[in-house]
Amino acid sequence: MKRGGTADLPLHYGKVPKWLYERMSKLGLSIIENILADYGQDEVLIRLADPFWFQSFGAVMGMDWHSSGVTTSVMGALKRSVNPNSMSLGIHICGGKGNQSRETPKEILKVSELTGIDGALMVRNSRMVAKVDSTALQDGYQLYLHNFILSDQGKWTVVQQGMHFRDGTARRYHWHSDNLGSFVNGPQRHIIGRPQGALLDLSSHEAAQNREGIISLCKEAPESVVKEFRSLVMSAEHQVGTVDIDLKRLGAMLYVTREANVDDFEELLLLKGIGPRTMQALALVSEVIHGGPFRFQDPARFSFAHGGKDGYPFPVPLKVYDQTIEIFQTSIKSCDWSMSEKNVAIRNLHQLCVKAESAFRPDSDLSSAIQRERMESRAYGGRTVVDSGPVPKLSQIGAQLSLF
Repeated sequence: MKRGGTADLPLHYGKVPKWLYERMSKLGLSIIENILADYGQDEVLIRLADPFWFQSFGAVMGMDWHSSGVTTSVMGALKRSVNPNSMSLGIHICGGKGNQSRETPKEILKVSELTGIDGALMVRNSRMVAKVDSTALQDGYQLYLHNFILSDQGKWTVVQQGMHFRDGTARRYHWHSDNLGSFVNGPQRHIIGRPQGALLDLSSHEAAQNREGIISLCKEAPESVVKEFRSLVMSAEHQVGTVDIDLKRLGAMLYVTREANVDDFEELLLLKGIGPRTMQALALVSEVIHGGPFRFQDPARFSFAHGGKDGYPFPVPLKVYDQTIEIFQTSIKSCDWSMSEKNVAIRNLHQLCVKAESAFRPDSDLSSAIQRERMESRAYGGRTVVDSGPVPKLSQIGAQLSLF
């Protein structure tokens, strides 16, 4: 087992509006179902333990691309939609924010009764992970969210988050059960957050003598050293800038979905009646499902699927969002999803975008791209947490801009 990583995020307050939360639940479930169908339970846990994938996952669902609210809203939406289907999916989500985190042991034991996994061991794992990131690691962040995600096979991932007592930032911690030899000797794989100067980390490799002098929390010798430690630090700025996005990848995707021959494109995708804007959203959701780990170094790019609830980079286009949900919901109901035409088409869409990147040279004009997205999002029923201004008609948008 190993810690999956951490992420430092600017702290945002407020609630996710109902119109977005319901859509996040539906799209989140569809994405998890697709990953399960194509790659299995272990891959779902691996993805959730990757802070870069997790942030991209939240961005593609319309949450603020950089904020602490991604953690609470994504895990809340997943728990709401996954757990009613947990017996068929083989994935169970326990815990949550505040008082819900205290219910984690009870919820784990209920899952163990249904699945036959060792509930007492899973409860101990959950408590140890929380103790390491709140006590052994004293970095100024107090945990207020703890989610324990486990499979029918007894493998697990933890996503938990703390708030800094002084500077108003949040830090997200990711753990994954594979290859973790010790909870107290460098177990973390990923921590997402900003450097806070000197800290006390009794889980560090260098703190072995200190731990021995305090108490032996683990009798067995540590099995391995974590060689890869991924750290994600998100900007406090709402506006998406060129430093936040791989312009080559974004530009290639926009070219393929917006400017390629529509007839050939629809023939490739086998999705008649779907316009270029929905194709754009499908391409990014497809990347979240089928993309490799190296594809998620710029989570802000995935906000170009469905925008963000605060209006950055643009309002959430509800009609596009709903069409994306409908496509994935109807596709996953196919008797043989892995061989269905829509699954092959969506996978091909991601591969086509990747292929286009190899020879693509972006002429970056990100501000024009964002401006057009803002106009189009309102035309497609764009909404933010504070709706204002008239919604322009499609005829007001004008011709396609040369974005990249």
